[in-house]
Amino acid sequence: MAVRVQEADFDIAAEMAAMTAGRPGIGAVVSFTGLVRGEAGGEPISGMTLEHWPGVTERALAAIEAEARARWPLEDVLIIHRHGALAPGDRIVLVLTASAHRQAAFAAAEFLMDYLKTRAPFWKKESTPDGGRWVDAREADAAAAARWQDAPARGGAGQ
Repeated sequence: MAVRVQEADFDIAAEMAAMTAGRPGIGAVVSFTGLVRGEAGGEPISGMTLEHWPGVTERALAAIEAEARARWPLEDVLIIHRHGALAPGDRIVLVLTASAHRQAAFAAAEFLMDYLKTRAPFWKKESTPDGGRWVDAREADAAAAARWQDAPARGGAGQ
């Protein structure tokens, strides 16, 4: 399983190097890194705390990863999601997808992020000058994930 939920930061270059080492069948790696913003809804935030339910969260992320692997011809997938207290500019999430061809890697990375935003069991609390507030689900995230429900897998040879 290529899923990790951790409090510690991660090294993007080291993770990518580990994924591709000795694997000449990989022709494309797509990476996405999510960061804590310093504002939300036009209001400054000084940090964010992410909570999760250990065990349940890892199983949910593994199911999302398995769905991506079933849809696209992927050589490898890595999902790292952090929890705990984070400051603006800190890395929250890393998604790496590797395939023989770029289209599958791009599509799978986009799918994974759309599903992580809507299906991963994390609870986010922003720290603002007025105190803490829990972050609600966004309709735009739900709409982005919904487009994958009936979409066939894309990408493969020649992409």
